[in-house]
Amino acid sequence: MHNKEFATFGGGSFWCIDSIFRNVKGVENCISGYSGGNTENPTYMDICSGKTGHAQVVQLIYNPELITYVDLLNIFFTSHDPTTLNAQGPDKGTHFRSIILHHHDDQRKLAFEIIDQCKTQYLNPIVTEVSEYKQFYPAEPLHQNFYKFNRESGYSIFVIEPKLKYMKRRFEDKIIDSF
Repeated sequence: MHNKEFATFGGGSFWCIDSIFRNVKGVENCISGYSGGNTENPTYMDICSGKTGHAQVVQLIYNPELITYVDLLNIFFTSHDPTTLNAQGPDKGTHFRSIILHHHDDQRKLAFEIIDQCKTQYLNPIVTEVSEYKQFYPAEPLHQNFYKFNRESGYSIFVIEPKLKYMKRRFEDKIIDSF
């Protein structure tokens, strides 16, 4: 039996990052949800109010023998713009912020190392929040694996699909072509 690790990331709408991480070799489960705030058991509507402190995130269960946390961080930073504060494209608000919720000190250290390594790739400073993981609340069922069940939606066609195609080209050895 292999070890399993958790990773929790937020980079805009969880619909986008969920669709990417579901296709990463070594990621065994990807759950969209809410974390990083103070409200217990928030709903999507609560999150959209901007009053919960939570971000839209994905929580991954992954096999570190197949994918490293550093690889996951590199995929995360490539999958969104970590220089825009509380926004990703048309999605605006603190719940769309770039955030890494570390599950232990090694993840915290690696997050700061990768931020330091990739900061020269951007014109603006990286604003990704790095915080200790405390609690995760799964999102409602309609938000789980959104792309798979909503491929005809405008969001899937114009936002998710181009990002998936780019990520597949960029990380062809790490991403499964299942979309």
